[in-house]
Amino acid sequence: MTNFRNRCARHWVRGCAVSSTKCSLYTLGHLRNRGPYHRERAPLLIMHEHYIFYLVALFGVIGIGWLVVVPMYKGWTPQYAARARGLFERAVALDPDNLEATIWSAVVDLLVGVAHMSDDKAALVATAEATLIKVLSIAPNHAAAHLYMATALMASNRVALGIAECERALELDRNLAEAHAQIGMGKFYVGRGAEIEPHMNEAFRLSPRDMFAFDWLMMIGFAKLQVMADAEAVGWFRRSLEANRNYPLAHFALGAALALLGAREEARAATKDGLALDPTFTIRRYHLNPQSDDPTYLARRERVAEGLRMAGVPEG
Repeated sequence: MTNFRNRCARHWVRGCAVSSTKCSLYTLGHLRNRGPYHRERAPLLIMHEHYIFYLVALFGVIGIGWLVVVPMYKGWTPQYAARARGLFERAVALDPDNLEATIWSAVVDLLVGVAHMSDDKAALVATAEATLIKVLSIAPNHAAAHLYMATALMASNRVALGIAECERALELDRNLAEAHAQIGMGKFYVGRGAEIEPHMNEAFRLSPRDMFAFDWLMMIGFAKLQVMADAEAVGWFRRSLEANRNYPLAHFALGAALALLGAREEARAATKDGLALDPTFTIRRYHLNPQSDDPTYLARRERVAEGLRMAGVPEG
């Protein structure tokens, strides 16, 4: 039984090590912000193989977060996501009752469908939602499952329901910083970008050194574009890239904002950096992946598409 559990744990650890899913980003930041005791001792725990399965089974990816610091910054590529998905599936096959591995397999689907703006977004989001419904039927008070259910709902034009899921997640875990960030994103998806910052500020208050900070900073930038504050958006996108230069969408967003300001040369340089990380990104893919049908959101999103076009993103 010990060997069986260790094999399962190793598959799961390897899955997190090749993925930059939100789970690993959030939990690492969460652990780091629980105080010096946890920051100093977490790596020591992981050094002991005997505790790997124990940490995985009982504390999700808190321990694994320490193992993915370097790999996650290689970038959010489809190749890494595909490898992670396969490894999570193997972990579930070895231990079908492992809800954490099941949740993170759904998170990988959401990552590919939403963050990568995949052509298969609808199918991936539907698969993730079905997986999370199954998890919540078994563990209705699982905060992370509610959080990622929120992501699935918002990604399929059900923003109000998604925000409600975030609020439920916070009832279960009031320190879930990502839930606050997701609520802010939900406001953005319904054309209320001016309301995003208080939610992001609360996320940063709970987890000031969060490894997912680059995404929060980028979303504030998109909200600034929505309210036509293009110069401010440039500042936020640059802050996002300072936190993580390996996220392609932040480069493309910076290029769009610069192009809208008339800085075409800088815009094209930003686009070049983005295409080096994700050469398959196109304006066609961007158009295929709106998060809602809100008229304000869609109108301002079309403006961003024009910025992407001026910055040199291929039509596709």
